[in-house]
Amino acid sequence: MSKNSHALLSRRLFLGSAAATLAAPALAQTSDSTEFRPGVSNVIRRNASSFRMLDWQPHFDTLTNGAILCDITSRALHFWNEDASVYKLYPTSVPQTDDLTRKGRSEIVRKVEGPSWAPTPAMKERNPEWPDFIGPGPENPLGTHALYLSWQYYRIHGTQDTRKIGRRSSNGCIGLYNHHIEELYALAKPGTQVLLI
Repeated sequence: MSKNSHALLSRRLFLGSAAATLAAPALAQTSDSTEFRPGVSNVIRRNASSFRMLDWQPHFDTLTNGAILCDITSRALHFWNEDASVYKLYPTSVPQTDDLTRKGRSEIVRKVEGPSWAPTPAMKERNPEWPDFIGPGPENPLGTHALYLSWQYYRIHGTQDTRKIGRRSSNGCIGLYNHHIEELYALAKPGTQVLLI
């Protein structure tokens, strides 16, 4: 093999391996990932939210007190204020399994900035190693703000773990990025209608 041929082959090998190295993170992002978590389904599908604007009228009779629609399938939360002049669409995390999912009508009964967290009895049964209580702060799974629903144990809240957004990853609640729940927290109020479909 001539010196020029050898140099050309070496250059091609270098460029090919460099391209493969650069493409690896992109390929990893598009494939399904597996993450081990005790007591939880060990397969977490890739982040997949479907963003489609919706009209409030097929879902609510009125916008009195505003309205929140949580679409479990598309993993999106829609908010309309009382006069429909404000419409927001946010990506969410949704319950991991159908048996953790509650659908139907509820409403916001309480708003808490800097919420504390305690696992429900069912969560503690599934995950006995979990702590009994976590106060407000960076380790809190409810993030920076929480909207408490009329259903016991159900919340719309922030999350410190941004990997959860767009996934089936919660134990029943609807999770948002902290900056999105902060915005929604300012817009929603006790009495805001909530519908999970």
